[in-house]
Amino acid sequence: MEVKDLKVSIAPQEVLELVWQQINNAISAQFLDKYIQETEQGTVAMGLFEKYYVRSSNRATLTVLATDFDGVTHVHLAAGGGGQGAIFRFDWGAGEDFVELAEDTLRQYMLE
Repeated sequence: MEVKDLKVSIAPQEVLELVWQQINNAISAQFLDKYIQETEQGTVAMGLFEKYYVRSSNRATLTVLATDFDGVTHVHLAAGGGGQGAIFRFDWGAGEDFVELAEDTLRQYMLE
């Protein structure tokens, strides 16, 4: 499993849209689900993506969670499911690649 936390200058919904635009370029990618909740305190946007990786012969998932409760959009990226085997779950870097793809997409909007 690969995990990253970022701060960006765009709204939570825009985070999901940009990540999907980038991931959608791959023929084996899917946008499985999204959830958006707007409250007086801010917005929560969650997206679940899936992509097939040939080198691991498996599908990896990427969960993107973006919130803006304190005026800054915080993004949590978590990839998993790309491993083979019941014990070792070695994914040949699929999870890391999936997180890096999302991170690279958001790089121009990153804060700090």
